[in-house]
Amino acid sequence: MTQPTCDPVEAYLADCRDLALEELRRIVPAASGAAAALYDLVLDYPLREAKALRPALCIAACRALGGPLEGVLPSAAILELYHNAFLIHDDVEDDSEHRRGREALHREYGAPIAINVGDAMLALALEPLLDNMRVVGLGKAIRILQLVARMARESTEGQALELDWIRHGRWDLRPSDYVRMVYKKTSWYTFVAPVMIGGTVAGASRAQLVALRKFASLLGIAFQIQDDVLNLTSEGSRYGKELAGDLWEGKRTLILLHAVQAASPAEQERARAILRKPRPRSVGETRATPGRSALHRQLDALEHAGDLSPHVRAAIVALLDGDGDGDGDAKTHGDVAFLMQLIERAGSNDFARRVADDHADRAARVLAALDGLHDSPHRDFLHGLVEFVTTRDR
Repeated sequence: MTQPTCDPVEAYLADCRDLALEELRRIVPAASGAAAALYDLVLDYPLREAKALRPALCIAACRALGGPLEGVLPSAAILELYHNAFLIHDDVEDDSEHRRGREALHREYGAPIAINVGDAMLALALEPLLDNMRVVGLGKAIRILQLVARMARESTEGQALELDWIRHGRWDLRPSDYVRMVYKKTSWYTFVAPVMIGGTVAGASRAQLVALRKFASLLGIAFQIQDDVLNLTSEGSRYGKELAGDLWEGKRTLILLHAVQAASPAEQERARAILRKPRPRSVGETRATPGRSALHRQLDALEHAGDLSPHVRAAIVALLDGDGDGDGDAKTHGDVAFLMQLIERAGSNDFARRVADDHADRAARVLAALDGLHDSPHRDFLHGLVEFVTTRDR
């Protein structure tokens, strides 16, 4: 069992994680001949330390509206399975190094095996969703299938938007573009689908479902912005993911858009040149010796004083960081340090936190006005989650 915690939100998450993992162990074939080669790896990411936010939201929405645990649990577990499948594929697409404090699956076993494990997770989700016809009835089962289908489509569309921005070096982006991408990529599968499925199982009215969707959409945006902040500010051992991974990957976060917009024209040119570079084969393999760091600082000073043009500086840095490692066109630690300096100088993390707080406050008002929530730990969890989303440190 999960270790007890004094925080009510953390305790509720832990309880729901235990329930979801128990259900996943039932769903994943244990006696199959492919267990060692496939199904043991299907449980790899789910068994790593995690919040299990999606099943908790699904269960809380259902139970707070008077719905049964046994009716919502299979769908809640499937949402966790989908989440981990998306994580595996996302790690391959971004070539991430770590996930939940350990090596990413494709780094440990290779991309072909990781992709197949993610595909298997999506395949395993089908049978329990069809079995919902027996668990909650035909009408609700079809509605849940529709929500899962919409969730998968919205998530892939959001991911496509983000990857397209990186591929084409897009910088003509506004905060509203980022919010639209996050609504699709994060809000739908992390917040909207879970609460809508929970509400559907509980027999929520149309008005209640509309309110749940609005609440979830706003809170999902706040959640992703906070995640972007944590990517740059957290302690690595607690965060469990690659620190500054968004910068190595060139993701157009609200933070980075704000920092680049506030930079000088020369700094913008350099930042965009850096972000056009691919990430190195391994961030840990890039050179970051004291001598090189001193040279980078001297180059920064010369450029700031106007004694060195951005183009010449970029050429020198390419020679310094690319010398002899076969990866000279990739981002370097000096490149990422420059982006971090822009972010810190512009106060972009604080700006992002304010935007996240605003969305969370709006979500709280929607939830407070939602009729029909029973006085229960499930309702308390939904209310407590609003603050948790923007104050969490992992």
